[in-house]
Amino acid sequence: MTRKEKIGFYSIGVNVLLVVLKGGLAVLSGSVALVADAIHSATDVIGSITVLAGIKISKRKSKHFPYGLYKVENFVSLLTSLFIFLAGYEIVKTVFFNPFTLKREYLPYAMGGLVAAMAITFAFSRYELRQGTAIGSPSLIADAKHIRTDMMSSCVILAGLVGGLFGLDLDRIAAIVVVLLVFKAGAGIFADAFRVLLDASLDFKTLDQVKTIILKDPGVVAINGLWGRNSGQYKFIEADIIIKARNLEKAHLVSRRIEKHIREAVAHVDHILIHYAPQKRETRTVAVPLKKDHQGISEHFGTAPCFYVARVRERDGVLLREAYETNPFAGEEKGKGIKVSEWLLEKGVDTVYSPKGFEGKGPGYVFSDAGVDIMLTENLNLQEIQEDLQKNKGVEMDRLN
Repeated sequence: MTRKEKIGFYSIGVNVLLVVLKGGLAVLSGSVALVADAIHSATDVIGSITVLAGIKISKRKSKHFPYGLYKVENFVSLLTSLFIFLAGYEIVKTVFFNPFTLKREYLPYAMGGLVAAMAITFAFSRYELRQGTAIGSPSLIADAKHIRTDMMSSCVILAGLVGGLFGLDLDRIAAIVVVLLVFKAGAGIFADAFRVLLDASLDFKTLDQVKTIILKDPGVVAINGLWGRNSGQYKFIEADIIIKARNLEKAHLVSRRIEKHIREAVAHVDHILIHYAPQKRETRTVAVPLKKDHQGISEHFGTAPCFYVARVRERDGVLLREAYETNPFAGEEKGKGIKVSEWLLEKGVDTVYSPKGFEGKGPGYVFSDAGVDIMLTENLNLQEIQEDLQKNKGVEMDRLN
């Protein structure tokens, strides 16, 4: 038996206890208002049974329901809201339209019993709401709010009993306030359940969190679209993104990495669907490690005194911009290769020329995650690379994606 199912059974037991207790107090005191409260608790029993049934059904997946029956929980929440409306109606009908005669000699006992019932209701509703929130179960949360309305109606009855001791009729006035609160609680649960059943979007906070996670990934260029919906306690997320990788294996790795980070950060995610397309570049930004003379190609990437950074138009090799950037990390004792790699990424570099590869090294991991092309070149000076760039022809012996 799952945690949710146990709480569902507890809810049924508590509500049956409240019906018996309030019914007995009604007979003892002659209070028709307590009869109404007992009816209210009886609707809670029906609601709790419905919640338990919804929890059991919603877990199932089948050939005909491959995405599960999670929305059964939201449908149960919808039914629970209707029971709340019914409870409000019963209170109005009983308290306002049925005459009653209180037995004053038994009122202290009825008041003590009602206070005990309120304590039970308050304690259990807090417990169920806390557990439902932790689990992310809309049906348990709705049931907890439903039970809490029972406590509010009990407050009205208690006010009426206290007023009865002094010959005052406070019952009807307080009942108006409680009925409004009851209907407000029901309307809130109804609206939340209805939104999910109609596939309304996830809340802005969750979608913004997912958006931040996606854009933080170095392999992502942009987000074309982001959607999400609830189904029971679970979330379904779909994203359309543009990535730097140009081969399917690399693109798949980026997609899986994003999915992993989303599941770690967002609770109760059942399904993530990521559509990805390679970046269509009109230009590329090239970086070349240079020696102090700004011409010779440096074989030592991390300690290269400077870098030649140029933007080239893809279709014809036209040089759009070029600059010599001093390496700010050349004097670092540790991790300079990784720091230089990240620095170049900030400048928008997507192609790096080098006489040596970065396999198994820090820069290799950084560039691989970001989808940067590593061009292994035999050219010994910058002029040769510049000429090849402008001619729009390859100079690499190998390309490492």
